[in-house]
Amino acid sequence: MPVCKRYNGSVGLPGFIPACDTSVMPDICPDTETLLEPGSAPEQERLDILYQDEYLVVVNKPSGLLVHRSMIDRHETRFAVQIVRDQIGQHVFPVHRLDKPTSGVLVFALSSEIARKLGEQFQEGNVEKTYLAVVRGITPEAGVIDHALKEKHDKMTDRKARKDKPAQEAVSEYRRLDTVELPVQIDRYPQSRYSLVEVKPRTGRKHQVRRHMKHIAHPIIGDAKHGKGNHNRYFAEHLNAGRLLLVCTEMSFSHPVTGEKLKINAPLDTVFTDLIKRFGWVYK
Repeated sequence: MPVCKRYNGSVGLPGFIPACDTSVMPDICPDTETLLEPGSAPEQERLDILYQDEYLVVVNKPSGLLVHRSMIDRHETRFAVQIVRDQIGQHVFPVHRLDKPTSGVLVFALSSEIARKLGEQFQEGNVEKTYLAVVRGITPEAGVIDHALKEKHDKMTDRKARKDKPAQEAVSEYRRLDTVELPVQIDRYPQSRYSLVEVKPRTGRKHQVRRHMKHIAHPIIGDAKHGKGNHNRYFAEHLNAGRLLLVCTEMSFSHPVTGEKLKINAPLDTVFTDLIKRFGWVYK
């Protein structure tokens, strides 16, 4: 009987090895370079594995790491796809996106068939995702952001994409977990206020959480594109928090083979935990 591995209290079952398939996510494909024996590379970089069986592997992606090769960051040499591939000695298939500056739960399939099945769950909205973010200002206690988003194209990677597509439905739920007021004037006010929020996107649009928080005038700290530079610089220079303060802390979906409900949790990095301690915030 094949050996299963247990992570987060869940048991995995056996599976099979893939060949490249881009039917689920056309721009994402596993790296096809020669596999290394697990742990054989000198000083091999490793990612924390949150769950693994013979069908899929889930890791905790750090901030600043690309999931796969990208024309946008052609100078980059580190990719989660390659790191995990070399770490487990098997080609992997990304089934969803996680922005380079965002950390947290990242799911890989171990075959094209499993990638297709998982991809269908994402496309059909059957995957529950929870994010933790530090945002500017004091948000309402809770709310629903129902704001359609027009797809934003990158000049290099989305040259063939349709430019006339209408805005797509986008819904996010959020709740405020804690707040802090710093006796520092960064903008026009003598104090600066921030909130720790939990966000659950109910749709999966590109940069949805970041764009939605900006839409309600509470941009995420560290967001160079949708945030405010002076607040981002203060956190980087004075609070040792120079990253985008957004992390996917939890993801729930059905196992593509057994149907078992999986709930994967990712721990926070030291940047987040240090901020929570510094601000006296209460977080599970």
